[in-house]
Amino acid sequence: MTGDPSFPASRTLRSGMPPWGKAVVALLVVVAAVVVWVLDDWLSESFAVDTRNRAELRLVLYAGNIEGELQRTQVMPILLSRDPSLREALEVGNFARIPQLLISLQSEVGAASIELLDTAGRVVAATDRNRLGVSRATDLLFVDGRRATDTLFAVQPRDSGGYGFAYARAIRAGTQVLGVVTVEVDLAKFERAWAGFSEAVALIDSSGNIILSTEPRWRGRSESDALALRDAPSAIERALQFTADLTGRGPDAFLSNEAVLRSETRLQHRGWRLISYTTYAGVREKVNGVLALVIMGFALLLTLVFYVFSRRAWSQSARFEQESVELRQLNIRLQREVAAREKVQKELNVAEQTLMQSSKLAVLGEMSAAVSHELNQPLAAMKTYLAGARLLLNRRRSEEALVSFQRIDDLIDRMGAITRQLKSFARKGGDAFEPLDLRACVTQALAMMEPKLRERRVLVVRTIPKEPVMVMGDALRLEQVLINLMRNAVDATATVNAPQIDLVMTQGDTVILTIRDNGTGIADIGQIFEPFYTMKKAGEGVGLGLAISSGIVADHGGRLTARNVPEGGAAFDISLPVLVNTTEIAA
Repeated sequence: MTGDPSFPASRTLRSGMPPWGKAVVALLVVVAAVVVWVLDDWLSESFAVDTRNRAELRLVLYAGNIEGELQRTQVMPILLSRDPSLREALEVGNFARIPQLLISLQSEVGAASIELLDTAGRVVAATDRNRLGVSRATDLLFVDGRRATDTLFAVQPRDSGGYGFAYARAIRAGTQVLGVVTVEVDLAKFERAWAGFSEAVALIDSSGNIILSTEPRWRGRSESDALALRDAPSAIERALQFTADLTGRGPDAFLSNEAVLRSETRLQHRGWRLISYTTYAGVREKVNGVLALVIMGFALLLTLVFYVFSRRAWSQSARFEQESVELRQLNIRLQREVAAREKVQKELNVAEQTLMQSSKLAVLGEMSAAVSHELNQPLAAMKTYLAGARLLLNRRRSEEALVSFQRIDDLIDRMGAITRQLKSFARKGGDAFEPLDLRACVTQALAMMEPKLRERRVLVVRTIPKEPVMVMGDALRLEQVLINLMRNAVDATATVNAPQIDLVMTQGDTVILTIRDNGTGIADIGQIFEPFYTMKKAGEGVGLGLAISSGIVADHGGRLTARNVPEGGAAFDISLPVLVNTTEIAA
């Protein structure tokens, strides 16, 4: 059974589902029922609250638009009643330029219409030229406007249906009434704007009558009469069919068995009220859509559970077979990798031999350069001593010449020691270290540099403690460092009028020996200890002195650093550990 991948799933089902599998299925069904019930309640309330909030927000916006339109238009009658051109036209009876003036004001304010009436109630100027000559003597707006001293507002039914909203104000010359100006407010545009939404909106005056509405048959009726209409208005026809499980949760009214939400806000103008009946558009659809996805997810999960149990035995067999195939493929890959590694190992051995030979050549070159550099100093001193001895012999001062020859002999011994010492440059050991007085190393290095210092007329200022400054080290190698640093200082002061080298030694937790010159300083101080880096001309140095000196100081457990001095020149600081007592020697 396990070896046949085509084993039918039905036989696995007939073998019986394990008890824990049945418990998983039962638990999944219970969880699905609870989740669907909780989600239905929570989503229904959440979507209903969201719909209510949006409806109230739109209603506040509608009310603000109406109040803004009324306030903007209310100012026009006052301004027109004070216009000298209108007064003059009414007094002389010449209205040729008045209509154009009214039309321009209408476009700026956005009023529905503007009319100028004489004392007889005849329209003498208007934005609508078809209204010229029409008599409005019996119009209540004209009659009351003549008597009132302030701006009058009136809501009047139209013959074509609906209501008109207009302001009127008398134009006076002193106490004499010259005429009346009327400005009609265009509130009908809001009806057209409101009709684009799936809700019914109505404006109710202080007496309770609907004067504006998206439903034409609601105009002129009270709110209760409008709701009592048997057939549903067109906007309410787009309302959601509110099901019984949501009854009592949010609807404020039922129109033709359809649930709607009522919202109301008050306007500051004349006690008007603005109401809206908003449908719960999409509430049930949204809830059902989410629940359908949830139920589908649980159904897929149940299907997956049954599939897992029915295919368990087959999947184990398939897994074993797949593992066998993977093992064979892995074995082939391992064989290829072993062959590749053997080939790489052979190439690596060849590369190591080549690299070893290159390293030997590089070390040989570096050793040759180091020997050449370190032997230049005693050779230069020997040349100076030989010249002095020759001069002394010519003057028959043989005893003094013997002193020069003795110094030459000492330099020859030193050259032999240097060649022996260079063999141990690569070693970090301190077998040749012994306690020594660092002041003696300074004195010996100055003796080696004396001919060079005298030739260049360099002033050497020493600030050294009177008591011994004991360190553990190799005197010969430390002297090499000091000679190299002083030689570099002499070269750096070659172009200075009064060359000077300061040797300052201080002792604390460590011994610090500073060699400072008043030369030109260091241009690129970051690379000063790099091998083959030099500021000298070609043939005067190979750039290994400071690199070798830094290594020697490091072998002594110290540090060699360089810095430029603000007053001019450069300073090299040698830091070495202090030899406290003889117990360190035994250790």
